[in-house]
Order: sequence, then structure tokens, then C-alpha cells
Amino acid sequence: MKNIKYCLSIAFLLPAFFSNAQTFNWGNAGNDPRHIININVNAEYAVTYGIGYNYKLRSKLPIILNAEYSFPSGKNITDDFKTRIGGQMDWAHVGNFHFISKVHGVFRRYENDYARLLNFGTDLSGVIGYYKSKWFIAGEIGFDKAIITHFRHSDLLKSNYPDIKDGWYEPSTGGNFYYGVQAGLTGKKFDVYAKAGKLTEQDLKTSPMFPIYGQFGVNVKFR
Repeated sequence: MKNIKYCLSIAFLLPAFFSNAQTFNWGNAGNDPRHIININVNAEYAVTYGIGYNYKLRSKLPIILNAEYSFPSGKNITDDFKTRIGGQMDWAHVGNFHFISKVHGVFRRYENDYARLLNFGTDLSGVIGYYKSKWFIAGEIGFDKAIITHFRHSDLLKSNYPDIKDGWYEPSTGGNFYYGVQAGLTGKKFDVYAKAGKLTEQDLKTSPMFPIYGQFGVNVKFR
């Protein structure tokens, strides 16, 4: 039981690493080129960096498909990373108010002196905002869920817990709700945006050690 509690306590940290998905000005989506490269810097448990590619579909409802990769600053940038694949859709708008949903599958890796974790999860969120062609401001709420996690424990940990087992741990090993605000300025070839908010664990009672997040990003648009 102690071993399981230890593993779960580590896994609950997973969803808090690295900020949520990229941000776009949906008020200008009809005029933007179809290809968008995103570069961002995040502040959560550590300073992290991200890069992503986005493709705008030719569809009745505005849809942007995403693929992104993020990693921490420091010497061993391959120890921890997060990949995300999915999309965003502008479901409806009333005047300049838009309603957007985001759905992403997540794969992440986290390693410390005690264990290496590989995790599959999901990230779901909704955005309501006021979007003009040159600027926007919006609010977002979402849930980042670590669904299943593989543990490979170090010799150091096994020396203290000889009975601990490597392998997959399920069901779900943690999740965080996040909510915050975002705003940006839109140009012909470049967009800049910033977002900030708070995190709370899935029980809605407990906050992570660092319960806030922030992100600054640049979108580079081309045809």
C-alpha cells in the first residue's frame, strides 16, 4: 500500500508540468493563412519552452489541428517532455463573442532520482472570448488528465522499497483543473499572446505546490 501511495503521489505531479495548448485569434481566422508555427515560453514548476505546428482546415466550422512539443530549461532537456496532438474548434459566435473547444491527446515523460514515468492522458478545455480582427481577450477552463502511467523505478528507490514493482499503473493517476485569462494582438504575419491562471487538483480542494501558470507565445503565419 505504501508503494502504491508513493507512485500515485509522483504521478499526480504529471499533469501540472507544461502549460496548456496554443492560443489563436478566432476573430481573424477567416483571413489567416492555413499554416501556423507557434513558439512559446511557460512558467509553471519550472521554465519550459514549446514549439508547435498548426493547420487550419477548410471546413464550415473553423477548425485548427495542432501538434506540439514542450521541454524544460536545464541541462537534461530530454528527461522531461510533453507532446500533444489534437485540435481546436470555434463552435459558435454571437457578434464578436466566440465559443471554442479544445481536445488533445497527451504523451509525457518525467524522470527524477527515484523513477522514470511515461504517461498517456487527455487535455480538454473550453474558451469564451471577445475577438476582434486585431486583438482579443478570453477566459479558459480545462482539465488535464493523466490516464495511465508506466513506472520504472531507480535502484536508489528499490534499495528503500525492495517490493516496489515496475510497470503500468491504472486506473487514472491524477489530473488538474486549470482556469485563467488570455489576450493577444494580431498582425498580418505574426501574433503575440499571453495567458495566466491557476491550477487545482481534480478533487477541487487541493492546490499543487505552485498553483499558477503563465505562457507567452508567438504565432508565425504562412501560406
